[in-house]
Amino acid sequence: MEDVVVIGAGIVGLATARALLRARPGLSVTVLDKADDVATAQTGHNSGVIHAGLYYAPGSLKARLCRAGEAATKAFCEEHGIPYAVPGKLVVATDEPEVGRLRALGDRAAQNGIELEPVGGARLRELEPNVRGVEALLSPATGIVDFREVARAMAAEVVAAGGRVVTRATVRSIEERGSTVRVQSDIGELTARTLVACAGLQADRVARLGGLDIGFRIVPFRGEYYQLPATKSDLVRHLIYPVPDPDLPFLGVHLSPTIDGRVTVGPNAVLGLAREGYPRGAVRLRDVASYGLFPGMWRFGRANLRTGLAEARDSVLRSGYLRQVQKYAPSLTVEDLRPYPAGIRAQAITRTGRPVEDFLLRRTARQVHVCNAPSPAATSAIPIGEMISREVLEAIDG
Repeated sequence: MEDVVVIGAGIVGLATARALLRARPGLSVTVLDKADDVATAQTGHNSGVIHAGLYYAPGSLKARLCRAGEAATKAFCEEHGIPYAVPGKLVVATDEPEVGRLRALGDRAAQNGIELEPVGGARLRELEPNVRGVEALLSPATGIVDFREVARAMAAEVVAAGGRVVTRATVRSIEERGSTVRVQSDIGELTARTLVACAGLQADRVARLGGLDIGFRIVPFRGEYYQLPATKSDLVRHLIYPVPDPDLPFLGVHLSPTIDGRVTVGPNAVLGLAREGYPRGAVRLRDVASYGLFPGMWRFGRANLRTGLAEARDSVLRSGYLRQVQKYAPSLTVEDLRPYPAGIRAQAITRTGRPVEDFLLRRTARQVHVCNAPSPAATSAIPIGEMISREVLEAIDG
């Protein structure tokens, strides 16, 4: 019998397995994933940003865990020799209406204990000659890393501590019975004392397999990126972000230097037609039906119709996408937008049509399901894993 089965070998699942084995050496822990390797979904398709935690509602899990995760991620990279950098982030207001939202963001960050530096227009031009804005906030702690490398190091640590990481192991059924959980997968049946599901884009389906009555659907939002040509890899020194729309759980199209020396542009947020449809044009009818038949998605769509149509238009027309970037980087042209792999954000939408803004965990006596863990989950993965580990060990001991 296993002590713990973890479903999902993304960064949150691996961080949880690592935390369990660090807290209790000798524990029997098996991580299952349906893919051919670890970190193939959201962990391997993102901006690679170590967030400082300035955006999130005070008192929320995101606010608390992201702040802890920023320091923990950097410490993990130091310990394992993983390259990372701390260029800092500038959130740039390009007109007066955005200035008010920028200052409100600064107030929120202060409540979260996040260090920010106000930057006026003249100072912004000194810091970033190719960026236009009237005011900005500088987050000096924001960093960059390849989270796939972080996840691979976590997987190696789990195996070295006696755990198992098993790929090509799709979970078919989950049955909680008394003090155990039976998990049927492509490698056969496992019986465990507890189960932790960190299934990302499949979180709602895995929760239903576990018998949970959920009031949400995972909706895939495709985040499309471009990259700048090598001749413009020095266009910016910092990460450059727009002021986000407070009514949406997305941060807007931004310029992000990457740890391998590129500069990416994006992502947008286009309604996806497949939960794991990373190639453009990918469609899976089962995934479309999942949210298309869900009343909450219709409510969300009506409330955000104009924004959704604009995102779809700019997905097709690079000129529209470019206009978003030119608000703060006017020297860029359509020819500067070169192809780059897309990402997909797993966003939980409730029956009322509201996107779940915070991390969401659901529990039974023997199961913990991470049901909503979009950005900044990669940054927050280590403290998320530690939090879940404490819960699981209490259940085992109880």
